[in-house]
Amino acid sequence: MTAYIVIFIASIIASGLTLYSGFGLGTLLLPVYSLFFPLEVAVASTAIVHAANSAFKIGVVGKQADKALVLRFGIPAIIAAFAGAAMLGYVSHFGEITRYSVGTREAVVTPIKISIASLIFVFAIFELLPYLRGLKFDKKYLFIGGLLSGFFGGFSGHQGALRSAFLAKVGISPQAFVGTNAVIGFMVDMVRIATYAIAFLAAGTASSVNTSQWPLIATGIIAAFTGVLIGKRYLHKMTMNVIQTITGSFLLGIAIALGMGVI
Repeated sequence: MTAYIVIFIASIIASGLTLYSGFGLGTLLLPVYSLFFPLEVAVASTAIVHAANSAFKIGVVGKQADKALVLRFGIPAIIAAFAGAAMLGYVSHFGEITRYSVGTREAVVTPIKISIASLIFVFAIFELLPYLRGLKFDKKYLFIGGLLSGFFGGFSGHQGALRSAFLAKVGISPQAFVGTNAVIGFMVDMVRIATYAIAFLAAGTASSVNTSQWPLIATGIIAAFTGVLIGKRYLHKMTMNVIQTITGSFLLGIAIALGMGVI
């Protein structure tokens, strides 16, 4: 029951806040899901929640999406997402580096934990440092931005913050920004979910999402839908500085714990 409560609360808050913020739903949910699932399964689970949430956002604001921008940024993102998702499958097969005891708990350090912990750490810094919060790239770098966002989206789900940094200077309305973000995010999610499924099948059922975990994923999806509706109605005028500081601190702590093998 604790897992359901934690995932429900985390999903509804994260989904509402990320509708208009620079950080992504997957960035916030991955650490939560990693508390209950093996890390590679946590990445796949957050991909499913993120895809369902993006589809729901498309239904709410998708008509405002900039189609040319979706193609210009989305196509390289899709191509790179294949590579990122395949890389996750490759790294997840590496054995443990070391293990040690922390009180009554046994910590296990693996390459996949170190890799994703490093990414979480970097994105935490983006939330904590004011200069990096407002980082934006010229529109001429959209192709490169699509590749980077797609790759990291495929590997760990960290695509929203990078995508926002590249799309923030293209001169579209907030509604078009949200709609375009949702469409591109959904495209990347479909690619990486398919790639994860193939990788899990190749590895055997031990690494796949099993039937006992689907209710937790469904809980996250329902809560994320609710968060979108709340965010659309109430949160678009909210100042994000304090929220980003809290989020960055949370991610920083998770990155350290994950890299040390405690999670």
